[in-house]
Amino acid sequence: MDRPGEMKADAKHAARKVEDSPALRWLARAGYVANGVVHALVGIIALILAFGGKGESDQAGALKAIASAPLGFAALWALGIALCALGAWHAAEGLLAHDARDGAEGTITTKGTIRKWGRRLAEWGQAVVFVALGLIAAAVAAGARPSGDRAVEIVSRGILSLPGGPYLLGLIGLSIGGGGVAFVVMGVLRSFEKKIDVPDGALGTTIKGLGIVGFIAKGLALIVVGVLLVMAAVQVDAETAAGLDGAMRALLALPVGHWIAGLVGVGFLAYAVFCAFRARYARI
Repeated sequence: MDRPGEMKADAKHAARKVEDSPALRWLARAGYVANGVVHALVGIIALILAFGGKGESDQAGALKAIASAPLGFAALWALGIALCALGAWHAAEGLLAHDARDGAEGTITTKGTIRKWGRRLAEWGQAVVFVALGLIAAAVAAGARPSGDRAVEIVSRGILSLPGGPYLLGLIGLSIGGGGVAFVVMGVLRSFEKKIDVPDGALGTTIKGLGIVGFIAKGLALIVVGVLLVMAAVQVDAETAAGLDGAMRALLALPVGHWIAGLVGVGFLAYAVFCAFRARYARI
């Protein structure tokens, strides 16, 4: 076997060991709970803003809220470990994605290969998000006090300074907005059900309802973030760029923005509860 083939086989063998680890499976499920905790706090802060209060309605703001609680640093370390474990799980899932087989003979087709890479990119994208959130939680536990919007502005300014930077920032904004559209579609079509073993009866109906509302709300928030980044690219103005907190403030500036922000906050709370159920019923 050639060297690249050996490296690929070794990587897949390592990924299978990750998937077969009972400890990592348990931590990955805990990661869904941790993700739910963060989204619950984001939802609560969004509701506070909708009613005229103050706060940072993004993940960094939620983590800083945890840090201010008694023994908050210990909770943040636990969240960080669980979120990084969930990221490792998704990374392994992406690596082990195989070519889809079509036709009566089960042959590998170009369409099947495209689907495989689509799944890989989706899994690896989630892995990056969860690991990044886990590292932010660890940083806040260690004493850092990051600002999500400020970080987005700094990164956007750096991108805009590059040759073709506005085009690159615009593509990033379109990608994030596209991710938001994907979340909305997943909620409307209930495709998230493929990832969990939904129980029968009233409980299953409740979980589906929470998923629909939660995915649509999160998708709408991401769409607004994408729009703000595209606007920053078009105007070549990094101050226009913003993260989730900026997206919420942009919603609040609309004529009925407080109602919209309140609904998004409720949606994030629904997504948080869905994450808790996902920890129990996810196909891990």
